[in-house]
Amino acid sequence: MKNKTLSILGLAVLTALTININGQQLKMPAPSPTQTLKQNFGLGEIDIEYSRPGLKGRTAYGQVVPFDQLWRTGANSCTKITFTDNVKVEGNAVPSGTYALFTIPGKTEWTIILNKNTNQGGTGDYKQTEDLLRFKVKPMVMNDKVESFTMNVADVAPATANIELLWEKTRVTFSVTESIDSTMMKNIETALSPADKRPYFQAATYYFENGKDLNQALTWAGKAMEQNPKAFYVAHLKAKIQLKLKDYHGAIVTAETSIALAKDAKNDDYVRMNEKLIEEAKKGGK
Repeated sequence: MKNKTLSILGLAVLTALTININGQQLKMPAPSPTQTLKQNFGLGEIDIEYSRPGLKGRTAYGQVVPFDQLWRTGANSCTKITFTDNVKVEGNAVPSGTYALFTIPGKTEWTIILNKNTNQGGTGDYKQTEDLLRFKVKPMVMNDKVESFTMNVADVAPATANIELLWEKTRVTFSVTESIDSTMMKNIETALSPADKRPYFQAATYYFENGKDLNQALTWAGKAMEQNPKAFYVAHLKAKIQLKLKDYHGAIVTAETSIALAKDAKNDDYVRMNEKLIEEAKKGGK
């Protein structure tokens, strides 16, 4: 009888504990956690929202993800990719907007799909008629193993980048490009219209870095120095333009000015960069 009473009491305590636990909000680690990736690109952004399944001792492709079948490119729900500006993906025009990223992994070839329906939990509601774009890429074998499915925006340049899909030892990548030159030229023209606070430094930088009229860039760099006489980085830009124009003496004089300003600002990096520029100018002047 005593044992029976104890058993009943034990059951009551266990039940109370169970109710207490169930009555609380118990947060658990997600087996495939969500990641949101934001990357400034061109004049806008690339945003990616996806979930990251892990290998957990399994084989990624051919086991967790079957070959030659539609995949939501992650876990939990379809992966979403947003381009805030019009871009080209693998050379194909893609208007700004948000798209569902589906893939069909193969042993030697993958199909990449941008689908216009982003309200999809998985592949059950997928309709090929809602595709914006399909193209094929070749997977690559990596030396290092990636445990959790990972997406990156890699090799980011002013107007080009690559979207990477990495898992286990497989890397899949596709290109994104944005045509910013015509927009930038219009923006520069508009920005330089007002007489006050003209962005001469930014305009000169764009012209220098993108192979535009160097003489115009030099004029703007000079005006930028007048606007901000203590800006060592502006003087360095002017020296670089002069060097490219083969005005070696002028480049040396301007670089020496930049060195003096950089020393006052305690910026050793620009001191070194100007010293290197002076060496190049001296070689070019021989």
